[in-house]
Amino acid sequence: MPTDIVMPQMGESIVEGTITKWLKKPGDKVQRDEPLFEISTDKVDAEIPSPAAGVLQEIKVVEGATVQVNTVVGTIASDGEAPAKSAPKAAPAVEKKSAPPAPVAAKPAPAPEPPAVQETSHDEDEHARSSPLVRKIAREHNVDISQVSGSGLGGRITKQDIMAFIEGKSAASAQGSGAPASAPAAASAPAPAAPKPLPVAIPGDLVPLTNMRRIIAQRMIESRRTSAHVHCMFEVDITKIVTLRNKLKSGFEQRNGARLTFMPFFVRSAIIALQQFPIVNASLEGHDKDQGIRYHRHVNVGIAVALDWGLIVPVLKNADEMNFLGLQRGITDLGERARNKKLKPEDVEGSTFTITNPGQFGAVFGLPIINQPNSAIMGVGGITKTPLVVTDADGNDSIAIRSVVHLTLGYDHRLIDGAVADQFMALVKKTMEGWSEEVG
Repeated sequence: MPTDIVMPQMGESIVEGTITKWLKKPGDKVQRDEPLFEISTDKVDAEIPSPAAGVLQEIKVVEGATVQVNTVVGTIASDGEAPAKSAPKAAPAVEKKSAPPAPVAAKPAPAPEPPAVQETSHDEDEHARSSPLVRKIAREHNVDISQVSGSGLGGRITKQDIMAFIEGKSAASAQGSGAPASAPAAASAPAPAAPKPLPVAIPGDLVPLTNMRRIIAQRMIESRRTSAHVHCMFEVDITKIVTLRNKLKSGFEQRNGARLTFMPFFVRSAIIALQQFPIVNASLEGHDKDQGIRYHRHVNVGIAVALDWGLIVPVLKNADEMNFLGLQRGITDLGERARNKKLKPEDVEGSTFTITNPGQFGAVFGLPIINQPNSAIMGVGGITKTPLVVTDADGNDSIAIRSVVHLTLGYDHRLIDGAVADQFMALVKKTMEGWSEEVG
């Protein structure tokens, strides 16, 4: 009997989901737990793994359709059990529904010759838009994953993309060693560059909002209407941290298997200040005369992650109980799972304070919108070398080149007074400029 593929329930409050992309077509072989399709809900976007090994027999729900949880969206047959049925609409949205599906028996032509392969680095693996399976294949074949063009949502690199790249590499090697070419016409002309994903929109088109973009829009407007937004900004000299990180980052990664980034320094400094000023870690609850302040027992830090298809804020739970290494590992894990669509609804719930990092794209500072129901959000600007007046122990002034970052606190003036916000940020600044904790 075929195995049903159902729309999963991604959390107790989730009642429906939208299929954004099928990663397989009818007739394709699939392995158990191999990514099968992508969905979008009002909490997260996620890749859904195959419930069984076999052949994708039928697609019952087309891309872009929204269905209730537990709805059967397709079926998987055992190898040789039954021929694949055509999908109701497996082709791109621009095709008419009456168009017949492409034949599944024909083997795709070898991929065009790729650029020269370089050894894969950990940094490239981490930032490439790909799943753990794809990165594993890339490592096994010594492939630089940043040179592979992705055909998935947002340029995501699928298993088919990496396998086509490897097959193209093998074909090119065979031709170079004198083996017969599989495509004689290609031997007499330079191979074209690997195709890039089609653009999401064509100028002049009206493109419907994705679930994620629609939800972001709603929440940003709601936050502006709910909180009395005020911002303060502090200039912080983090030369000591920059020097420390440059000194320790190589050994840190070798010992701990995780890159040493700047984010845990910001998170840890914020946690120390939140423990001294718990109102910044609090939330306003209730309405009118029933309103009250909820002082949270733990610090749950939401860390904004910019994705090609939107913005998401996974939450580092009980961050106040973690040491520096625990913070770094937790931050790395959340970022990796956000990029690979592996987050669960509980991973994006329960934050008490948020940190966002527009500086990674070159911004000097930002004026972020509060992530409800938080009362504050800290924006991290870019780290730049700046001439500053430095005073020594004897009171003598001089000008020195220092590594400087601008930190902005957006806070809800209904709960947090300006004096408290400034004291909070002054403690963050003091902690960072005089960093004394063990990094690990």
